[in-house]
Amino acid sequence: MERKVVFSGMRPTGRLQLGNLLGALDNWVKLQDEYRCYFCVVDWHALTTAYDDTRSLPENIFEMVTDWLSAGLNPERNVIFRQSDVKAHAELHLLFSMFTPISWLERCPTYKDQIEQLREKNLATYGFLGYPLLQAADILAYRATAVPVGEDQVPHIEMTREVARRFNHLYRQPVFPEPATILNRVKLLPGIDGRKMSKSYGNVIEMSESPEVIRRKVNMMITDPGRIRKNDPGNPDVCTVFSFHGVFGAGGVEELAEVCRRGQIGCVECKKRLAEDLIACLEPVYARRQQLVGKKDYIREILAEGARRAERDSAETMEMVRGAMNLII
Repeated sequence: MERKVVFSGMRPTGRLQLGNLLGALDNWVKLQDEYRCYFCVVDWHALTTAYDDTRSLPENIFEMVTDWLSAGLNPERNVIFRQSDVKAHAELHLLFSMFTPISWLERCPTYKDQIEQLREKNLATYGFLGYPLLQAADILAYRATAVPVGEDQVPHIEMTREVARRFNHLYRQPVFPEPATILNRVKLLPGIDGRKMSKSYGNVIEMSESPEVIRRKVNMMITDPGRIRKNDPGNPDVCTVFSFHGVFGAGGVEELAEVCRRGQIGCVECKKRLAEDLIACLEPVYARRQQLVGKKDYIREILAEGARRAERDSAETMEMVRGAMNLII
């Protein structure tokens, strides 16, 4: 039996952080055993908010794909490619735009949210308004049956399902499946300063940091602000270090919380334990990345081969779409 199809993508933002590993890549690596997977560098999507400065785009793509491979994605088992290399995405987006009501785009929750968050940007563009429709084209170009996403992207997948239904109804042919949502169970991690982990705050731990950098960054982490002396009782519930122990700790997390509350372990010792556990967890990722550093030609080959496979598979879909819409004479 042919495996079901998964499509997912990321905007190229450079090297990835622990949140990307826990929130998406870990899941992608598991899905490659069960599904026929298309993993896409969605560089056109990057232009919807960063159209005015694209200088870092090529390097960001190399860095991100390197992290994908470091996390364990196998280019021989998955189609790994760049969105802009497969023009079917643009054609299908155009055709979908002919029958998609503008109100569907305007009601996307992320539309108003991002306008609010990115006030310094001029986002009064069609590209920004229409990016959920481009996302639908990305997914349906491969007739994907499932899409792994975080909770914030669930409305976009529902719109993709609506677009598929509307196409099938208008043209009376069941060209597209209605893709299911595979929800990424994101383990939320704060940044090393206790705020949301974000590159803009400079508080991230990248997923492929060296052991030395991990030790340094863990040592900088904010702990219980009410704890003054080593033997003072601590509160793990407000401690950034303990948040990481809950995800990366080698075991005995509840016991560690208890000795913290009793003031029987100091913050320095607690940080040392976390750093070594985190290094052990990330060692395979770090080791794979070290083998890939500087191999841009290898990354180019992977993306080129992925584009050839994606072009071939999306061409089958586009032949069905053109036929259904009577665009073939």
